[in-house]
Amino acid sequence: MVELQLANEILDRIRAIDGRYHERSYLFVLAALEYCQRRRTERGHISGEELAWACRDLALEQFGLTARTVFIHWGIHSTDDIGRIVFVLIEVGLLMPHEEDRIEDFHAVFDLEEAFEEYPWAGLSRTGGGV
Repeated sequence: MVELQLANEILDRIRAIDGRYHERSYLFVLAALEYCQRRRTERGHISGEELAWACRDLALEQFGLTARTVFIHWGIHSTDDIGRIVFVLIEVGLLMPHEEDRIEDFHAVFDLEEAFEEYPWAGLSRTGGGV
């Protein structure tokens, strides 16, 4: 019961700071952070660009062809939105930034429409990573 109350308090704080995104988007970004860490050989700092790509890859893995639609439903229309979600999570104390982290690190990392045209089951992924 205490955990549920704490979760509700955190969600209330998130809504008060920036209510434009669906609450599931915040949980998804936290899941994408862990997803990104699991793909590495060693845990460590994740850049804004890395996290944006991890969100894309996890969305494709979880939602397939509907990934872009899910993001739009949640209010995520660009990688800039992912950055705003991250910085709200920092503001409520769920994430800790590195001193070099900037919201601009998420600016135009990729175009969501184009990024969701690449499907892992077709053997396609971005250069340097992907699913």
